Amino acid sequence: MADRSARPSGSERHSLRSDPRFLVVGRITRPHGVGGQVRVKIHSDWPDRFYHLEQVFVGLGTPSERSAPDEEQDQLMRVERVRLNQGFAILKLGGCDSRDQAEALRGHYLQIPIEEAIPLADGEFFLYQLIGLRVVTHEGEKLGELTEILETGANDVFVIRGTEGELLIPDLPEVIREIDLESGLMLVQLPAGLRDG
Repeated sequence: MADRSARPSGSERHSLRSDPRFLVVGRITRPHGVGGQVRVKIHSDWPDRFYHLEQVFVGLGTPSERSAPDEEQDQLMRVERVRLNQGFAILKLGGCDSRDQAEALRGHYLQIPIEEAIPLADGEFFLYQLIGLRVVTHEGEKLGELTEILETGANDVFVIRGTEGELLIPDLPEVIREIDLESGLMLVQLPAGLRDG
């Protein structure tokens, strides 16, 4: 299982390069109430991690655009209060005391230093480690390279780019059969009809 808390930051997302220095743990979707709280879409398989956050970098640049928080654009903000609600985190950040201030943070990412990442168990991966893997079917067909991970309501979707274009593969146990980070390989069993139409 991949840790969605480990959304990569910038060019360092490629697993065969260096590890990122910061990880995205959430994205602010909108204000919550009138007192400056924000609603955050959680990018982690462990939502309770938010209870342990003391501060986060808050910024607009997307993880694919840069490798770390930008000191000129991003703010290091203290996490004053946390509440989990229906799969989202409700945060009160220091210095954000009105609905207008919270609205100004809409769409911003929350990043933490990689040192604060939750340790993974055997067989678990950070998502950034999967970017760049060569993707091959059980029959030995080379599909291309995993270039992007899309989040959906049910499961993540892996974007594979190869000579025949783009292929979207769901992150499901019956589809993703094996991941070998050392050899840079992902073995898949494509569902019937995936490439039809």
